[in-house]
Amino acid sequence: MAEVKLNIQKEEPSAFELYDEGDKYGEMVFDIQGENLTVYHTEIDPEKEGKGYAKLLLDAMVNYVRTNNLKVIPLCPYVHLQFKRHEELYREIWNKVCESD
Repeated sequence: MAEVKLNIQKEEPSAFELYDEGDKYGEMVFDIQGENLTVYHTEIDPEKEGKGYAKLLLDAMVNYVRTNNLKVIPLCPYVHLQFKRHEELYREIWNKVCESD
């Protein structure tokens, strides 16, 4: 069963990492500055794409943001697309002030 682990780094970007049966299959790279969590990149092993793993990472990130009263700056194309498609789900955590679109 897939599991998401939080890997916080002090001097470099952190990540939500996805493991299944002990193997790492993906990650969502982010950084926290003040009250903003900026998501830079989401990547899933090509052999594991289409299995809902990116959504597991997204859900873990959203839960973390809500628990810690943060706002999301979705620079990652995947996260930005999901926020646009499902704005009603993410409206209260989406920091649109920092976006150019």
